[in-house]
Amino acid sequence: MISLNHLWKKGQEFLQVRYPIIAGAMTWISDSHFVAEVARAGAFGSLAGGNLPPERLRQEILSLKNLSDKPFAVNLITIAPNYKHHLRLACELGVPFIVFAGGYPRQSEIKMAQESGARVMAFAPTEAMARRLIDNGVDALILEGSEAGGHIGHVSLIILLQQVLFRLQNVPIFVAGGIGSGKLLLHLLLMGAAGVQLGTLLAATRESRAHPRFKEALVKAQAKDAVATPQVGSELKVISVRALRNRGMEIFSELQIDLIQKRKRGEISHEEAQYQVENFWVGALRRAVEEGDIEMGSVMAGQSVGLVTRIRPIKEVISSLVEEAEAELKQVWQKLSLLASPESADREKSPDSAHPSNREKKGV
Repeated sequence: MISLNHLWKKGQEFLQVRYPIIAGAMTWISDSHFVAEVARAGAFGSLAGGNLPPERLRQEILSLKNLSDKPFAVNLITIAPNYKHHLRLACELGVPFIVFAGGYPRQSEIKMAQESGARVMAFAPTEAMARRLIDNGVDALILEGSEAGGHIGHVSLIILLQQVLFRLQNVPIFVAGGIGSGKLLLHLLLMGAAGVQLGTLLAATRESRAHPRFKEALVKAQAKDAVATPQVGSELKVISVRALRNRGMEIFSELQIDLIQKRKRGEISHEEAQYQVENFWVGALRRAVEEGDIEMGSVMAGQSVGLVTRIRPIKEVISSLVEEAEAELKQVWQKLSLLASPESADREKSPDSAHPSNREKKGV
């Protein structure tokens, strides 16, 4: 019988961890202590660069190296004001993995990261972006569907699997977006995934530094409560953010309307209006995660929030995913074995057993 290790060997070898389960980088949550705990559980952690002051990111990287000797990534947001400083810093400190998020990294930036010794991963929310990233030389992709939390694209994972995972196999592909069970993990591996990435499930763990009210909101929420932010008109560019519906999301719509009207009256520049749109979620997320403001803050979560039933330790979350995947693999193997058995083949060939009228006569 094939084992789980056979299925995710490519992911294990690429990430150099026991379980190729990536803890997605969550701003204000994925700090050095959180990533170290993920590593202790046998999975792979990603430090959130966000728009941290460069010196703060330096401290976090050095702290993580002291806390754990396991591989880890630093997630860099290409549209963040401090992005270029972050990239130089990650290369200087010899970070083993660099994940580009938020947009297209330049080919020169990918090369710069690789020349520092880092392996490069990047998010692919569309087929076109996946192909472009591979052409530009990334070492692996994180295929993320719109079911995910935080900043998202507009294509669901079920479509991306068919467009990208089934067609492109020249680099390891890790799958993200709405994943909350070991059963799904197993079937994604069978489809060809090298591993998966989770966020929401791990945001609700004991080791997560999110405010207790933030975690409790995740436990109480249903899948339908995690919605993408609306875009009012086409005058401003809005990068979709999936979070729990609350008063803060309503205010964001009102903010867009106000900024558009001010632009038309010439009271504000387009650049200033765009800055206010992008800055809204930075402050809103901090208020939710650090202060527990779940009404006005941004409680970023994927639709997998419907699978969050309680607050558990990281190690328990990872272990349960692996155990579920192993149990599901046994179920799949048994079903396939039954289909391949001589008795099954005889039944398929027998016209008596196949014809509906004959089944009725036999009381089937």
